[in-house]
Order: sequence, then C-alpha cells, then structure tokens
Amino acid sequence: MKLSKSFCVMVLAGTTLIIPNISLAMGGPSGAKMDWQIQGKIGAVKLNPYNLSPLTAVIMDGGYILKDIKATILPKPNGQTISYSVSENMAKTYGGIPIFGLYPSYLNSVKVSYTKIFNNKSEKIIDEVYKITTPGVSIMPSGNTSQTGSPFANVKIIKMDKKFNDRLYLVNNAPGKQSGKGSQAVWNNPAGGALEWDENSNVFIIDTKGEIRWYFDNDKLMDWNNIYNRGIMMGFKQNNDGALTWGFGQRYVKYDVMGREIFNRTLPSSYIDFSHAMDNMQNGHYLLRVASANVKRADGKNVRSVRDVVIEVDQNGNVVDDWRLYDILDPYRSTIIKALDQGAVCLNIDANKAGVTLSDEELAKMDENNQFGDIAGTGVGRNWAHVNSVDYDPSDDSIIISSRHQSAIVKIGRDKKIKWILGAHKGWGKKFQQYLLQPINSNGAKIVCEDEYSKCPGYENEKSGFDFTWTQHTAWRIDSKSNKRYLYLSVFDNGDARGAEQPPFASQKYSRAVIYKIDQQNKTVEQIWEYGKERGNEWFSPVTSLVEYQKDKNSIMVYSATAGMAFDLSKGISIGDPKPEIDEFIWGSKNPSVQIQFSGTNTGYQAMPFDVEKAFNAK
Repeated sequence: MKLSKSFCVMVLAGTTLIIPNISLAMGGPSGAKMDWQIQGKIGAVKLNPYNLSPLTAVIMDGGYILKDIKATILPKPNGQTISYSVSENMAKTYGGIPIFGLYPSYLNSVKVSYTKIFNNKSEKIIDEVYKITTPGVSIMPSGNTSQTGSPFANVKIIKMDKKFNDRLYLVNNAPGKQSGKGSQAVWNNPAGGALEWDENSNVFIIDTKGEIRWYFDNDKLMDWNNIYNRGIMMGFKQNNDGALTWGFGQRYVKYDVMGREIFNRTLPSSYIDFSHAMDNMQNGHYLLRVASANVKRADGKNVRSVRDVVIEVDQNGNVVDDWRLYDILDPYRSTIIKALDQGAVCLNIDANKAGVTLSDEELAKMDENNQFGDIAGTGVGRNWAHVNSVDYDPSDDSIIISSRHQSAIVKIGRDKKIKWILGAHKGWGKKFQQYLLQPINSNGAKIVCEDEYSKCPGYENEKSGFDFTWTQHTAWRIDSKSNKRYLYLSVFDNGDARGAEQPPFASQKYSRAVIYKIDQQNKTVEQIWEYGKERGNEWFSPVTSLVEYQKDKNSIMVYSATAGMAFDLSKGISIGDPKPEIDEFIWGSKNPSVQIQFSGTNTGYQAMPFDVEKAFNAK
C-alpha cells in the first residue's frame, strides 16, 4: 500500500520534533548544563572524590591552570590548624586543590591561596574561604563487648609539648573478629596457612587535640564474599612520594590519602597470607612478609607455611627474590614456643588459655596428628617464626627480620646467609651460635648473662642494665644514624616469655621501647635507651605495638598498642580494656614529650606520624 505524501510529511515532521527532545534529555550536543554551586573564583567542591576518604574534598580547578597553592583547614575553637602547600602537578592530578583534614559532621572553613592562569593571564587569589560540610564517621565496630566506643571517641591528651603541636598521627587498629566478616575460611589442598585472619580493621588520623581528621573507608575496599579481597590492613608506610602502602590478606596496595588508587595487587601465586610488614626499599621495590602457598616438608608432606617468608617485588609486581626462613633458621627451635603465654599469641587473645604454656610432648603430637595452620608450634606449616617486621639495610644489601616466636631479630644477606642474631642464646643449635651477638656496656665491657644468656642484668626489673627482647615487634634500622659497621635498631620489646619463662604472677609482666647499637664487625650489642619498665604492668602490651625513629624531630615514636590488657587467671577472663598509648620522645630523653591515650578501642596495632606536606608535594 502506498503511503500518502501528506502522511510521509507528517512522520518526517514528527521525527524532527521528537529527536531534538531526546537529545536534550541526554544533555544535548554540548553536554549537561554546568550548574554546580561555585563558592569562589574557580570551581565547585567535590566531596570524597575517590569514594574512599570521606573527610577529603577537591576544589575543582574550573578550567584554570593553578599554581602557588596553599590550603588551610581552619580549626575549631582551640583546635589544631592543618596547613599545606600543593604542587602544580598534584593539582593537575586531582583536577583542582586537594583538601585534607576536614572535621567530621561539621561545617568546615577552608582557606586557600593560589594563582590561576587563563588565556596567558594570571591572577593571584589570597585567602579565599570555602565552606565544606562533612558527613559523620562510619567505622564499623567489631561487636566485641570490650570495644565500648569508636576507635577515636575516647582520646585523652595527657601531654603535648609545643614542639609536637603540628603532629598528625596515623593509627591502625585491629578491633577483633566481626561477626559475618572474615574468619570463615581456611586453606585446603594443601592445608595450613593463616587465611582465617582475614578480619576487619581500621585506619584513621588524629591531630594533637585528639580530633579525627581523616579515615579510610575500608568497607568500600573489601569484598567480604571474596577470600582474595579481604583481610586485616597492616604494614602502613608513607612513601617518599607521600602516598600510603599497606597490605591485607592476599593483597598489597598503594593509595594516596585522597583515596586515589595507585595499585591494588593480588600476591604473586607462589605466596599467601600477607600480614604485618610491607617495607619500602630505597630502590623502589617492596619487601612483603608472606608465606609459601605450597612447600614440601622433610617428611614428604605438602603444607602451606605460616608467617615465615619474605619476598621482594619490583614496581610492577614481579618477584625479584625471596627469603624462605624455614630453610635459613631452625623451625624446630622450641625454647620460646614452649614459654609463650597461649592466652595472647599475636591477635589470638583467649583469656581461657592465659598463662598456659606448651610442652615438648604437645609439640611432638602436632607432627603425629598433622596439625597445621596458624597455631604456635614447631616445624614448617605452623607458626614457629611469626615474623612481624622486615627492614632493608642498603649498606650491605640485607634484610632485618623480627621473629616473635623465636624472640630473635636476625640479619640475613642476599645470599641467604645469617649475619647476626640479636636474642637470648638459649636453645640455638651449634651452627647458629657463631652469629649470636654479645651484650656489652657503654664502656665496651662484656655483660655476662645467666641461664645461657636468657637472664641478663636488666631482667629483674632493675633501673639500668641490659636485656634482650621477648616476643618483640618492629625491629627497624635507624638509617640516618647507622652505617656499614654500626647499626642503630629500634624495637618494641613486648615482654611475654621474658627470660624464656612465664612469671609467677601475670602482674609482673612489662614491655619496653628499646634502642640498640650493634657493632656488626665485632658482633656486639649495646642497649643505649629504653622506656616502659618503669611503667610496669599498666603499660604492658602482650601483642602488636611499634617503636620508630622520626628524623624530622630527632625523636622516638612509640605505640604501646595493647597497653593494660590483663587477665584474671582464676576466672579465665580478661579484665580491663586495652588503653593503647602513643608516646613520643626527644632522642635520648626518658620522659615523653607526647602522651596520647585511647580507650574503648579494643586492640591497637601500629601508629606513625603522617606528613601532610609530603602528601601533596610529590617529587
């Protein structure tokens, strides 16, 4: 049937009317109308630009080129000012001026200065003020009854010397098992490993008034239905470019403080179970504390190992080298394993086992019964080493590891040969004895210790003397004070199994922050500073914690992360909530210049100063 001419015209006319309407609904040929609110002389404010850092924003550049940028977050009454400059390239990276350090649930006032360039003309803008409203903080509690508040709700500033008034502290806590998130899977075929520690965690930044100024919305990062994309965030470091690196579960990542992803990678396939340590090497590579996905034991059994492998990966994620510690050390050395308090092994806090130790018979039965996994025990496939830190020494191309379950700090070369062992001499086999460091005093005289060098003059809570570390954390080289011969080492001596035994009363336990000076040529070690013994049991941290030298203020930063955790042995219950404490000392001082105490947070892990100037001025 022929269509009439008039009908065709009508259809054509209808088409010409309809199509423009559809196009306009889609935004039209020139795009959607730019009608965002603009407060100042450049662009609109974009909150939480990468959906991971809710207390950040970008003042968009509005099409201008920006340089000579400075941003200041004006404080609350009696609060702390945060002020920093922004490089021209970083402004281009973010598409405007990055704003960091906003108060939550608050109408923030942000002052910015900048030069804007348009059509080869520049205009200097001084102290332009923007108003930015922020949401509240959403950090999921664990559900554990000992966590009585949000991680930062109860912050007590005990002491704050004016030299440290500009500090910002990044705090990384692990609040415990959260119902329905993690801790629901174990490795199989082969068995072993530490997959079940794929729990929740949090990381936030506070100022010196105790106010939260940043947090990472890790729930947006995790996929709790995927075992390869969940776990406890650990090993935070601020890189030279200002960005943060860390790992969790089966991944290691790098993000900047605005939440921008730089990389997010699954561990190389031969390895599993990142935790504790991701060290930034001077050549741009990374050292990761992992485990072997499949290793054949001497008895022919295939297992997954536990917290006993270090790998080096390059910038692209390729494996450069690995240190399989079960081939370098003695996985059957049981001296410390038998003395550990089974009520507090790593983050496995079990008050019903407080004060309980293991016997030779119990260790032997593990082999007979094929018990493998993240359990304190001897032999590959069990938590015999529990390496909780790794640090690179560029002076001789070696690594320094802290092995909690050996109460030993060990330096190992690229050739996988041991250079020295800092720890009690008791229980080390003949082939290892040549590497054991000899304690000396400040005059260079040998310090003689009892019971195979497990009980030294500082052991009995004296005001001075020497002691080795026990179930320690964070054995880190102080690069700016060390050289090829003399190495300065910062360590948190947790203090469990001190003297290779459990004390008669739990209240006798104490922790220490310690600095050692090691003469690598003469194989000697001198203890040059300590803190914590005088605080006694109220500062005792059975697990986690950190000691790190800070070059910018020539200071020692300490986080006693589970301070005050105690047990009632008669009832088999925990008493007293942990009160994690940040302390910072001028080098050599025994009195802290900074004391910040948290309560109601459950288990702390590590903390560190955060440099906001570095974050936005990447070289």
